[in-house]
Amino acid sequence: MTKAEVINEIAERTGIEKVEVQKTVEAFFKVVKNSLADGENVYFRGFGSFTLKKRARKVARNISRNTQITIPEHFVPKFKPAKTFVEKVKKSDKVQRLL
Repeated sequence: MTKAEVINEIAERTGIEKVEVQKTVEAFFKVVKNSLADGENVYFRGFGSFTLKKRARKVARNISRNTQITIPEHFVPKFKPAKTFVEKVKKSDKVQRLL
């Protein structure tokens, strides 16, 4: 499902205009990104958590030039779904048919 499809679905279910839903969805993404950029985790009970994961410094190889490069330690965003979210997906009939 794309962002446009999500916006359409929300607009249909709530009766709110697509333009307003789009502004709200964009604002949501902006808040999550800015919070993570500021070092804050974002938690949604029953949905999941957006957190930062620390990656250690490591030495990698550039195979084409046959050289070593050092990748410094850094943080990457991570999403961990809530248990209720995972259980709902596991028990979904449509997902079961994909197996």
